[in-house]
Amino acid sequence: MEHYLIKETLIPCSFEQLLEHKFQSVSVMTPAEYMTVSDRFSMNIDMDLDLKNVAYTKAVVNYDALTGTLNIPDHIHFSDDKFQMVFVLDETGIIFIDEDSYASDVVHEIMIKRKWKFPSLERFIYDFLEETIKYDIDLLAKLESDLSEIEDGIMKGNIAAYPMQLNDIRYELMDMHTHYEHLIDMSKEFEENENDFFDEENLRYFRLFAERVMRLQDTVDQEKDYIVQLRSLVSEQLSIRQNNIMTLLTVITTIFMPLTLIVGWYGMNFVYMPELKWVYGYPAVIIVSVLIIVISLIWFKKKKWL
Repeated sequence: MEHYLIKETLIPCSFEQLLEHKFQSVSVMTPAEYMTVSDRFSMNIDMDLDLKNVAYTKAVVNYDALTGTLNIPDHIHFSDDKFQMVFVLDETGIIFIDEDSYASDVVHEIMIKRKWKFPSLERFIYDFLEETIKYDIDLLAKLESDLSEIEDGIMKGNIAAYPMQLNDIRYELMDMHTHYEHLIDMSKEFEENENDFFDEENLRYFRLFAERVMRLQDTVDQEKDYIVQLRSLVSEQLSIRQNNIMTLLTVITTIFMPLTLIVGWYGMNFVYMPELKWVYGYPAVIIVSVLIIVISLIWFKKKKWL
């Protein structure tokens, strides 16, 4: 169980100091720890504290508190298991209910790195949410780089493994898009300030965060469009490959048609075929066949069919 007062920085404090409400505060605790002290808070969590049931990020306005859940992805493997927590807040502060150490780690990061000229609960929430997306731009840049490499490979004709890779990246981008949608909805809920928990002047922090997430979402949409283009490029390359195969088969068939005619003609063995008794008949047929092949190849080359 950890408690902090929101001053110029986050200042660790005792539970009794927290309850004095001289400053707005931040608490981080497990579900079991919260149950032991919940009756001493003026705000109640009207939701299931089984964090395994946290499916997405949301905020819910209640009469005496604003409650919600956070479902934060791992920014190394976005589609893998997520960090799940519950939060509750009012004008006095915010409580994070977390079985992992994620919320605690983020709060420690803010305590070390942040110093505020005008400290407030709204500014802390903004910094906390910013910490949850700070690596997203790097992840999106990596995905874009991967897509560029895939495009280069497709243009070189190496398309066997790429459709599956494109599907994997597409699923990851869909997860990111959904996550950003939930973050934007939550920010809008905070900005609505239905219970007047927040200072009107500080609502701009939630608007700034929503705008930043929207920009990330726009980048995700651009990369999804890029994947659509790459899929079209894969189809085009497959069509080109099939056309090349069909062209080659057509050329081979065209070359062998006159040769087949010669074979069929001289295979009839009519009695009065002078070439059958001509001493140079066999070499002459060979020469004619070779000439047909050479002339055909030169013609196809000239027409750029080969």
